[in-house]
Amino acid sequence: MNLLLGQIDIAWEDVGTNLGRVESALERQSPEPGTVVILPEMFATGFTMDPARSCGVDADGIIPALSGWARRWGVWILAGLALRDGDRVMNAAVGLDPGGEIALRFDKLHGFSPAGESAVHATGADVVVGEFAGHPLAPFICYDLRFPEVFRRATGRGAEWMVVIANWPARRERHWLALLQARAIENQCWVVGVNRAGSDPQATYSGRSVVVDPMGVMRCDAGEGERWVKCSLDVEETKRWREQFPAQADRRIWRE
Repeated sequence: MNLLLGQIDIAWEDVGTNLGRVESALERQSPEPGTVVILPEMFATGFTMDPARSCGVDADGIIPALSGWARRWGVWILAGLALRDGDRVMNAAVGLDPGGEIALRFDKLHGFSPAGESAVHATGADVVVGEFAGHPLAPFICYDLRFPEVFRRATGRGAEWMVVIANWPARRERHWLALLQARAIENQCWVVGVNRAGSDPQATYSGRSVVVDPMGVMRCDAGEGERWVKCSLDVEETKRWREQFPAQADRRIWRE
């Protein structure tokens, strides 16, 4: 499976600029058909707590843009954005297939209370595992990474690879890398972390988007700063390692 990680510097609350930058980058990268393109959490606005900016009128063009890019290049796209769901606002990840149709949607499970997200975004109901690029995928968003129980639930539902999209500050970079490796080792599967670069009014972001294999080895590291990185993974390694080292089968279920 070929991946294209978009470690972008997000223009604060500026949908038009961000959509233009991503489209220009895709034109330069010219991804091969079937590639999985992954963009960070709230990639078109930044991690703003103003719903008028994140999912107001300007944001109406985000889904159509994603759909158009998927069709134009024949790629899968996973991207983060804020979505209105009735009278609620959700911090969501949407996955589109090469035909431009939405193949899966996941709503962030844990609001980041230090930034006031819990007061703005409603939390999702459950993990999501869906077929994406030919294999069962579980997407997660940023703060979810700190809660291993939801990753374990995704594994129990058949996830063979996981993606965490984020706006993860540089001051906690060590946590980002250690937790991505831990989730890969615990669940014996590939974990892809795609973070933003640059800065916003609240924080600075170093990027460090990575691809971690089922043994916890970082097979790809985007480093710091804005960049687009091509890498690949073999999901069959998940199945082979789980057969060779049956920790999932040996696990006991503890209940309080």
